[in-house]
Amino acid sequence: MADKLIIVESPAKANTIKKFLGGSTKVVASMGHIRDLPKSKLGIDIENDFEPQYINIRGKGDLIKSLKKDADQAKKVYLATDPDREGEAIAWHLSKILEEDKNKITRVTFNEITKTAVQKAMKNARDIDINLVDAQQARRVLDRIVGYKISPLLWKKVKRGLSAGRVQSVAVKLIVDRENEIENFIPQEYWNIFADLQEDKTNKIFQARFFGKNGKKQELHTKEEVDEILKNIDGAKYIITEIKKGEKKRTPAPPFTTSTMQQEASRKLGFTLKRTMATAQILYEGVRIPERGTVGLITYMRTDSTRISEEARAAAKEQIINHYGGEYYENRYYKTSKDAQDAHEGIRPTYADIHPDDIKDSVTSDQYKLYKLIYNRFMASQMKSAVYDTMAVTIKANDYDFKANGQNLKFKGFMTLYVEGTDEKQEQEEGMLPELNENEELKLKKLDPKQSFTEPPARYTEASLVKALEEKDIGRPSTYSPIITTILERRYVEKVQKQLHPTELGKVVNKLLTENFSEIINVEFTAEIENEFDEIAEGKEEWKKMIREFYGPFEKELEEAEKNLEHVKIEDEVSDVKCEKCGRMMVYKYGKYGKFLACPGYPECKNTKPIVEYIDEPCPKCGGKVQVRKTKRRKNYYICENNPKTCDFISWNKPKKGEKWEIADNTENSKEKAKTTKKKKATKTTTTKRKTKTSNSK
Repeated sequence: MADKLIIVESPAKANTIKKFLGGSTKVVASMGHIRDLPKSKLGIDIENDFEPQYINIRGKGDLIKSLKKDADQAKKVYLATDPDREGEAIAWHLSKILEEDKNKITRVTFNEITKTAVQKAMKNARDIDINLVDAQQARRVLDRIVGYKISPLLWKKVKRGLSAGRVQSVAVKLIVDRENEIENFIPQEYWNIFADLQEDKTNKIFQARFFGKNGKKQELHTKEEVDEILKNIDGAKYIITEIKKGEKKRTPAPPFTTSTMQQEASRKLGFTLKRTMATAQILYEGVRIPERGTVGLITYMRTDSTRISEEARAAAKEQIINHYGGEYYENRYYKTSKDAQDAHEGIRPTYADIHPDDIKDSVTSDQYKLYKLIYNRFMASQMKSAVYDTMAVTIKANDYDFKANGQNLKFKGFMTLYVEGTDEKQEQEEGMLPELNENEELKLKKLDPKQSFTEPPARYTEASLVKALEEKDIGRPSTYSPIITTILERRYVEKVQKQLHPTELGKVVNKLLTENFSEIINVEFTAEIENEFDEIAEGKEEWKKMIREFYGPFEKELEEAEKNLEHVKIEDEVSDVKCEKCGRMMVYKYGKYGKFLACPGYPECKNTKPIVEYIDEPCPKCGGKVQVRKTKRRKNYYICENNPKTCDFISWNKPKKGEKWEIADNTENSKEKAKTTKKKKATKTTTTKRKTKTSNSK
């Protein structure tokens, strides 16, 4: 019989915690949620003040029996689920299922799974925070009402299987609105004039850009304006009139929050949000490391705070001074956003002395890459600024001004370890200009007028959409990944070379929702609701009161929408492809795997066919047409239309104009090579299992 029973969500977390607690302590896993709303119906008693009708999750009967048995045999039960609203709700549901004396059940939380943190948490056990539970219930109930009440309208008017969601629909709206901006964008012409100038003593050439006339900035919009300036400076002397020298500092980025980690992992590692969060979850819960056992490598990964504990600062200081020297260390504090909940620290390594390269052979490639990103970002956040020498030069050509700027990295500081990525186009870093003097005359080597056009805003990527959701106060750290995963899985949005494009289905659904539920499917309402959830979590608002105030206007909007849509029929888009069976023009439909062609004469004519997309480049082997196809994971590949009959051409990459195709090696040799690689991997896995088994038996 165990004196203490600790219940966590996952076996990995259980294994990590077990080694810190000796004696008669048992640690078991609930495998996530135990109770939830039923999937088959609304599950909320509207007439009985929105009471949720929770049920035990199907398939968890044996686990529930086992948990009850363990709880009955223990003197004290500690609910150690994740330290956020979702974790608090899981703990509350567990307490309801276990049906134990409330004095026997207690709640513990830890931001990191280390011996110190776990032991400290056990000493500071508390009651379940019902305010956090209510905030989670409010979100779950509100989202269920919106989803289950609006989705049937989409089934009637568009197709079955679609879903609407309070936050996911706003995310789709942002993507559709951005696409409309791009489609309606009218490029504006503008010009630059670049002067390549040579300094006499060193013969070094550098580039200056046209600025204006007599110290006043002038923008150039037409070729006529440029020609006028070129005429007026023909044969002019280029004289340096002003030199400004200075120093510029670049400060490090703060430790990761959930959203900044997702953004950087997307930019630097090419990870999807789902992949990032799954990997971070394992790093938090624990991985097995030789000589140290199962170790939780990072702090809790759902946070919007950049706060760092003093112990972590001290550990970072020691590592930085030991590896780089005292001149690289700076004790830094970062301001957390006023809207941040600040319940947890920023994301950081739990043990500063575990360098990424120390664990490279003990973890997966994804785990190593993400841990290295988190480790380096945290260490860099406690390092000195990078320092640049800067020079700004003004050059006169008759009455016209040209300017040149240069900078030179004098002290790398934090950039030795880490530089933050960006979604914007990176401008080439300026080099240092040659040594110049005021009143010095420069030799003109070339004048280069360049025409350019303004560009439309960029489409969202997963990283930039997360940034936009956070800036607009839509959703919270724990919701970004499921939001984007859902809209991709529903085919409202598709990813093309990392960019998020709305599909025709996404546009149709967005139009229907925004026209009929404008009060709900909008950015301001969604942000306002998030703030109300925060107030419930702080005990400032009662959750059912919030649902009551929402439901009245929503019910009226729903009734109005049903009336408006009663006689509306969303017509299928007609293609230019004739049905070879009955002669009707085929229409576009949406299925599980995207868009396809179908005969509008269904059910008399059930003819369907895939949409075949071709590209302009011919097949390099036989000259035939090349089709674009998608893998199960929606990745494009290119294949000859004659494959496999008379041609075996296939490629992952579409060539740019003038480039050669990259041809996939699909010979018998490559097939044999793939078999060999598979065998090697299987052998390696078996060997690893044997080693682990031997190690455990020892």
